[in-house]
Amino acid sequence: MDKIINILSQEFEIEKTYVENAVSLLNEDNTVPFIARYRKELTGNMSDETLRSFSERLSYLLSLEAKISEVLGLIEKQGKLTQELSNKIQNATQLKEVEDLYLPFRPKKRTRALIAKEKGLEPLSELIFAQQATEEEILVFAEGFVKESGVVETAQDAISGACDIIAESISDNADFRKTIRTITLRNSHIVAVSTSKDEDEPLGEFEAYRNYREKAMDIPGHRILAINRAETKKALKITLEAPEDQIVAFLNGRILKPTASSFLGPAVADSYKRLIKPSIERDIRSMLTEKAEEGAIGVFGRNLRALLLSPPIKGKTIMGFDPGFRTGCKIAIIDSYGKLLDYATVYPTQSEKMAQKAREEMAKLIFENNVDIIAIGNGTASRESEIFIAGLLADLERKVEFTIVSEAGASVYSASKLATEEYPELDVSIRGAVSIGQRLRDPLAELVKIDPKSIGVGQYQHDVNQKELSRALGGVVEDAVNSVGVDINSSSPSLLGYVAGINKKTAQNIVDYVKENSGFKSRSEIKKVKGISDKTFEQCAGFLRVSGSIEFLDNTGVHPESYEVAKSLLEYAGVGEESLKDGAKAAQSRLAGINKREASERIGVGEYTLADIIAELLKPGRDPRDELGKVSFSSTVLELSDLVVGMVMKGTVRNVTDFGAFVDIGVHEDGLVHISRMSDKFIKDPFTVVQVGDIVNVEILEVDLDRKRISLSMKGNN
Repeated sequence: MDKIINILSQEFEIEKTYVENAVSLLNEDNTVPFIARYRKELTGNMSDETLRSFSERLSYLLSLEAKISEVLGLIEKQGKLTQELSNKIQNATQLKEVEDLYLPFRPKKRTRALIAKEKGLEPLSELIFAQQATEEEILVFAEGFVKESGVVETAQDAISGACDIIAESISDNADFRKTIRTITLRNSHIVAVSTSKDEDEPLGEFEAYRNYREKAMDIPGHRILAINRAETKKALKITLEAPEDQIVAFLNGRILKPTASSFLGPAVADSYKRLIKPSIERDIRSMLTEKAEEGAIGVFGRNLRALLLSPPIKGKTIMGFDPGFRTGCKIAIIDSYGKLLDYATVYPTQSEKMAQKAREEMAKLIFENNVDIIAIGNGTASRESEIFIAGLLADLERKVEFTIVSEAGASVYSASKLATEEYPELDVSIRGAVSIGQRLRDPLAELVKIDPKSIGVGQYQHDVNQKELSRALGGVVEDAVNSVGVDINSSSPSLLGYVAGINKKTAQNIVDYVKENSGFKSRSEIKKVKGISDKTFEQCAGFLRVSGSIEFLDNTGVHPESYEVAKSLLEYAGVGEESLKDGAKAAQSRLAGINKREASERIGVGEYTLADIIAELLKPGRDPRDELGKVSFSSTVLELSDLVVGMVMKGTVRNVTDFGAFVDIGVHEDGLVHISRMSDKFIKDPFTVVQVGDIVNVEILEVDLDRKRISLSMKGNN
């Protein structure tokens, strides 16, 4: 374990003590959100993201150690483990390195080399490889296998078999493979050609990759995933063009002596071309794909986190509007608490008569329910609905705004068991409108009801390892939920299920308890729920809020284990709970201005914990999302044809990728800000400039009406 601790300390640039503490906390089944929030002194204030990366790396290193132990045992069982080999295996830093070292000892299928060995040709292969005998001597020795054993028909057959043994031996050499892998990665090119016999046949989404060639090391992840998809769909044939001459020259330089026979050189070339090259090509393709998938999953995770933490719309009545043509547009109105007030179906796109009826019905619903905002789903008929609603609102004697909301995954939710339980009386289609409205009211609470992969802010999400994607996105959702906190008396099982330490069954038990007991009166009461052990309570309590509790701290992020510390802090600062509840500026100023180091020593608590407690006391019941950007609303509609090059507009970032950001400027088609046009300075990562939900100023660079594409620039506008 000391070896792993040292590696983690170096890689994460963290003191060994913190690494040891983090490993112990994880091994003791503490959750990442709990460790990140309430054990900062032990970890040196490692963030939740760092802790997840740390945990993943720890798992890899433990797997590596297990593999090393397994391989050492297997080779030792064969009686072939030397001290030199043992040292090499134990010093390996990657699983691939261990596999390469084990390759000569791995049980093999009936290869050409194995068949040659069965014929007893190893002595001949050793003679050729030793490079001490003349060709005539080798031929004489080979003739012996024809005359004496009769296992081969000719001396040349014997030599060919011996060369097969040599080729496999060279291929099994871990040092050769390591060097060849490095040479290939640094100097190879990925080449793509169309699989169609007709050179002019369109390649559709893969047209950019016709006759494509790029250095393997330089290909960005999104292009790797694109060509992989093209290969899967058999639109393109992908090959790795390696520097064969350079690699064979390397092998010749390491193996051939001036005394080598003419038989050995071809064996070396055969070893590379027949055995090593295909294997290394698979390794590199796999490595590039793994890296690309890791990047794509990271992009998806960052976009998802930003979307989940979009600020909620508070104190407003919202109309969810799910557009449609033949089946009409579904409407659901929810109040500021998420309660369904009314619902209806209108048909604004079928005829003028139906459109007029829809206007009248919607106007009535808006006035009767005091609607403030209309959330329009961005699916089929969204553009027509947007135009219809803009026209309606222009004539109303009430200020009502609208915004476009992604409805990705809404249909999945609408037909789910959860939706049926939440709205048993509603038709599936109306539930979709409810979900659209709820997404605007509280994005986090609504989006956790949907599989993260269905939310639609990813990059090639269907082309990456789905198990890894689900694991990573689950972590993102968990961190987002716990960073905000959850009102235990008003949350769904879906939301509660992401709270640290709580599983789906316990989440449902909590909801059932709320129904049966008219809610929780205090945090301590949470222990009464079936499935909440002392350990579970420790993990979840700080993230659950009980807004109606008589205990002031129950509606903050202060953990129950720190209540006495918090009260000692208030006493030390000379501040009363009531004054903080009332938002008294003097009390807040006094608390914020204390000497944290001195208070930490006096009260006996770490400075990280103290700082967190102060932040919670200054804003009891606060929602961290309130401090983020605001949602952009509209009252008019633009057409794509209205855009003019040079026009500067406000837009909302809808998706961020490796190569730029897609921005909604209110014309239904998102425009692309390429990474080269995101800043006046050179940037490598779009996330250093924007994230999903940001409101940005953009300049129209180009409008392609036929392809419905918009090129945008943020340079000089933000």
